[in-house]
Amino acid sequence: MTPRGWAVLTLAALVLALLVASALLVPWHRPPAPRADQLSALRELPADQVARAREFRAALRPGSYGALLVGLLVALLLGLTPLGARLVELAGRPFGDHWIARAVLGGLAVVLVADLITLPFAAWRQSVLTRYGLSTYGWSGWAVDLLKSYAVSAVIGAVALLGFYTVTRLAPRWWWAFGAAGAAGLVVLLSFVLPVLVEPVFNRFTPMEQGPLRTELMAMAARDGVPVRDVLVADASRRTKAVNAYVSGLGPTRRVVVYDTLLREATPAEVTSVVAHELGHARQRDVAVGTLTGALGAAAAVVALYLLGSWPPLTRLAGVESVAEPRAFPLLIALVTVAGLVAAPAQALISRRVEARADAHALALTGDPVTFEAMQRRLAGVNLADPDPPRWEYLWSASHPSTVERIAAARAYARKAGG
Repeated sequence: MTPRGWAVLTLAALVLALLVASALLVPWHRPPAPRADQLSALRELPADQVARAREFRAALRPGSYGALLVGLLVALLLGLTPLGARLVELAGRPFGDHWIARAVLGGLAVVLVADLITLPFAAWRQSVLTRYGLSTYGWSGWAVDLLKSYAVSAVIGAVALLGFYTVTRLAPRWWWAFGAAGAAGLVVLLSFVLPVLVEPVFNRFTPMEQGPLRTELMAMAARDGVPVRDVLVADASRRTKAVNAYVSGLGPTRRVVVYDTLLREATPAEVTSVVAHELGHARQRDVAVGTLTGALGAAAAVVALYLLGSWPPLTRLAGVESVAEPRAFPLLIALVTVAGLVAAPAQALISRRVEARADAHALALTGDPVTFEAMQRRLAGVNLADPDPPRWEYLWSASHPSTVERIAAARAYARKAGG
């Protein structure tokens, strides 16, 4: 069998494995959240809060969707015309057109051009956040964080590019197999190292101070059977007034993190409710499941890029001879960008199901739907979240259930517990 035949077989196996993993590990059945309860919750929210949240979200949309559209157009322009290949050549020319210069500097140049073209939309978003009082740092702080983000992306990107194009040179017929394994391994590696190496670049993390709240949270984690070394507090207030918490990492790097803004804005019972939600993620191993599906998806993407990228009409449009050469990197970016847009609704759906399960876990663990509902109201108010967003936007990009859905789920839980 030819390498292409093996690639087709491998892609089919990876897609099947991804579908099986998703079917078995993703909670497709969500807890009930009756629409009648959602509408009732919406009516009970302060009208001025709902109006301001919707005004805020409307102000963000031109920048968000403008960046999406322009980013897509730039990717297509660089990837489906010879412009991208020429840009890679220009980046490598000062270094004698060495393949490493083309691979690393050319690849980073393509990404940087796309980032710079969409930079005005990022500035638009920052201006909206400042105008509505969610951002707490000025333009200098925003610029520093932006540069940090570019630097981190450049380091990770350089390693990935060098590794990828080294493989294509050493194994020109079978690079897709080694590349798929490398992509999957990189996803797993990043799940371990991001919490301890990258997250501290943007925030300072300190253990939650000793006191009744920390004692309660650690005791709750013990009751839940979730090993947690500590609960960390992130100094998010230096950049935002938004409240949040999250769980990240695997094994020894797993951590539950709460924003310092959450500790300031919420009551201890509400913080407990939020952490119970995060313990739900840890209990269900959501980070591990996400890492597994991400690794399978990354491996499948590499094989698919090999198969699709070697299609002559595409390589002719890009002005390259092979998808495995550094000059073809813009073509790969174009294909990945299109695939990401197509996959966005499915990824959002899976995320909503996972978050709904964590909500159900929090309700069962605390047995306190009243506090859970109060926390959802507070989250919506402080974060200026649209409690019942437009359906099209919800289906396209919402990673969490809406505020009214979460309140409705709490009320359904309360009725079931009381009955």
